[in-house]
Amino acid sequence: MITTTKTSKSWIAGIFAAITASLCCITPVLAFLGGASGLASSFSWIEPYRPYLIVVTVLLFAFAWYQKLKPQKQVDCDCDTDNKKSFWQSKLFLGIVTVIAALLLAFPYYAKVFYPKPHQNIVIVVDKSNIQTVQLNISGMDCDGCSALINSELSKVNGVIEANTSYKNANAIVKFDNSKISVDSIANTLNAIGYKVTSITNNK
Repeated sequence: MITTTKTSKSWIAGIFAAITASLCCITPVLAFLGGASGLASSFSWIEPYRPYLIVVTVLLFAFAWYQKLKPQKQVDCDCDTDNKKSFWQSKLFLGIVTVIAALLLAFPYYAKVFYPKPHQNIVIVVDKSNIQTVQLNISGMDCDGCSALINSELSKVNGVIEANTSYKNANAIVKFDNSKISVDSIANTLNAIGYKVTSITNNK
């Protein structure tokens, strides 16, 4: 009974840690699907703690499996006990929960599949001198899913020709027609969905 309780507490805490570790990347997806893009970076502050939360999750599940697999002490008792364990106490259930936790931890690596591919804007350029490329340095991105979200949102902006966002470089390279949209308007679009444009550099 004590072993079962320890195992249950371990996987419950493990799932909680796994959800917390991925919350910074789950939130943008939920915000996008729910039409509340402004909440996209609400949990970006968790991202620096993600490695520690992953370690905690792995340790908790390792302990849960240790408790489940270690030989059980035989207790001599004449009482009538039911040795059948419920599904919730089985190795199968713990295995399912472990797989769910692993999927949660890996979420940042496949989050971008939830975003539609940005459509190419057809911009009729009368004067090629109006074409401008800028680099927007952005804070608040947590994973490649954030990059996909930013590209998707910028592709909807009239006047934006192309946008390439990099989570690793924390920036977006945006090509646009400055006769149709200003740099400030592009920056405001990103600020409106929860990210912050920290600086802008003109690319020649």
